[in-house]
Amino acid sequence: MSPNDYVKFMTEEVVKYMELPKEKKKERKQRKKAARKPWSITLFGIIPLALSFVFRRKS
Repeated sequence: MSPNDYVKFMTEEVVKYMELPKEKKKERKQRKKAARKPWSITLFGIIPLALSFVFRRKS
């Protein structure tokens, strides 16, 4: 991909985003936020998840 093609692609993407209504942008942001993994899994991997299962089972 030449630099000119890349600039053209990025310009098109920015224009698409700018043309979206405010409600759609907000909806997209909320969906993205809801699909995000919890911070404990992101930072420390699967270990906190496994520990939470172990402690839940004991209670």
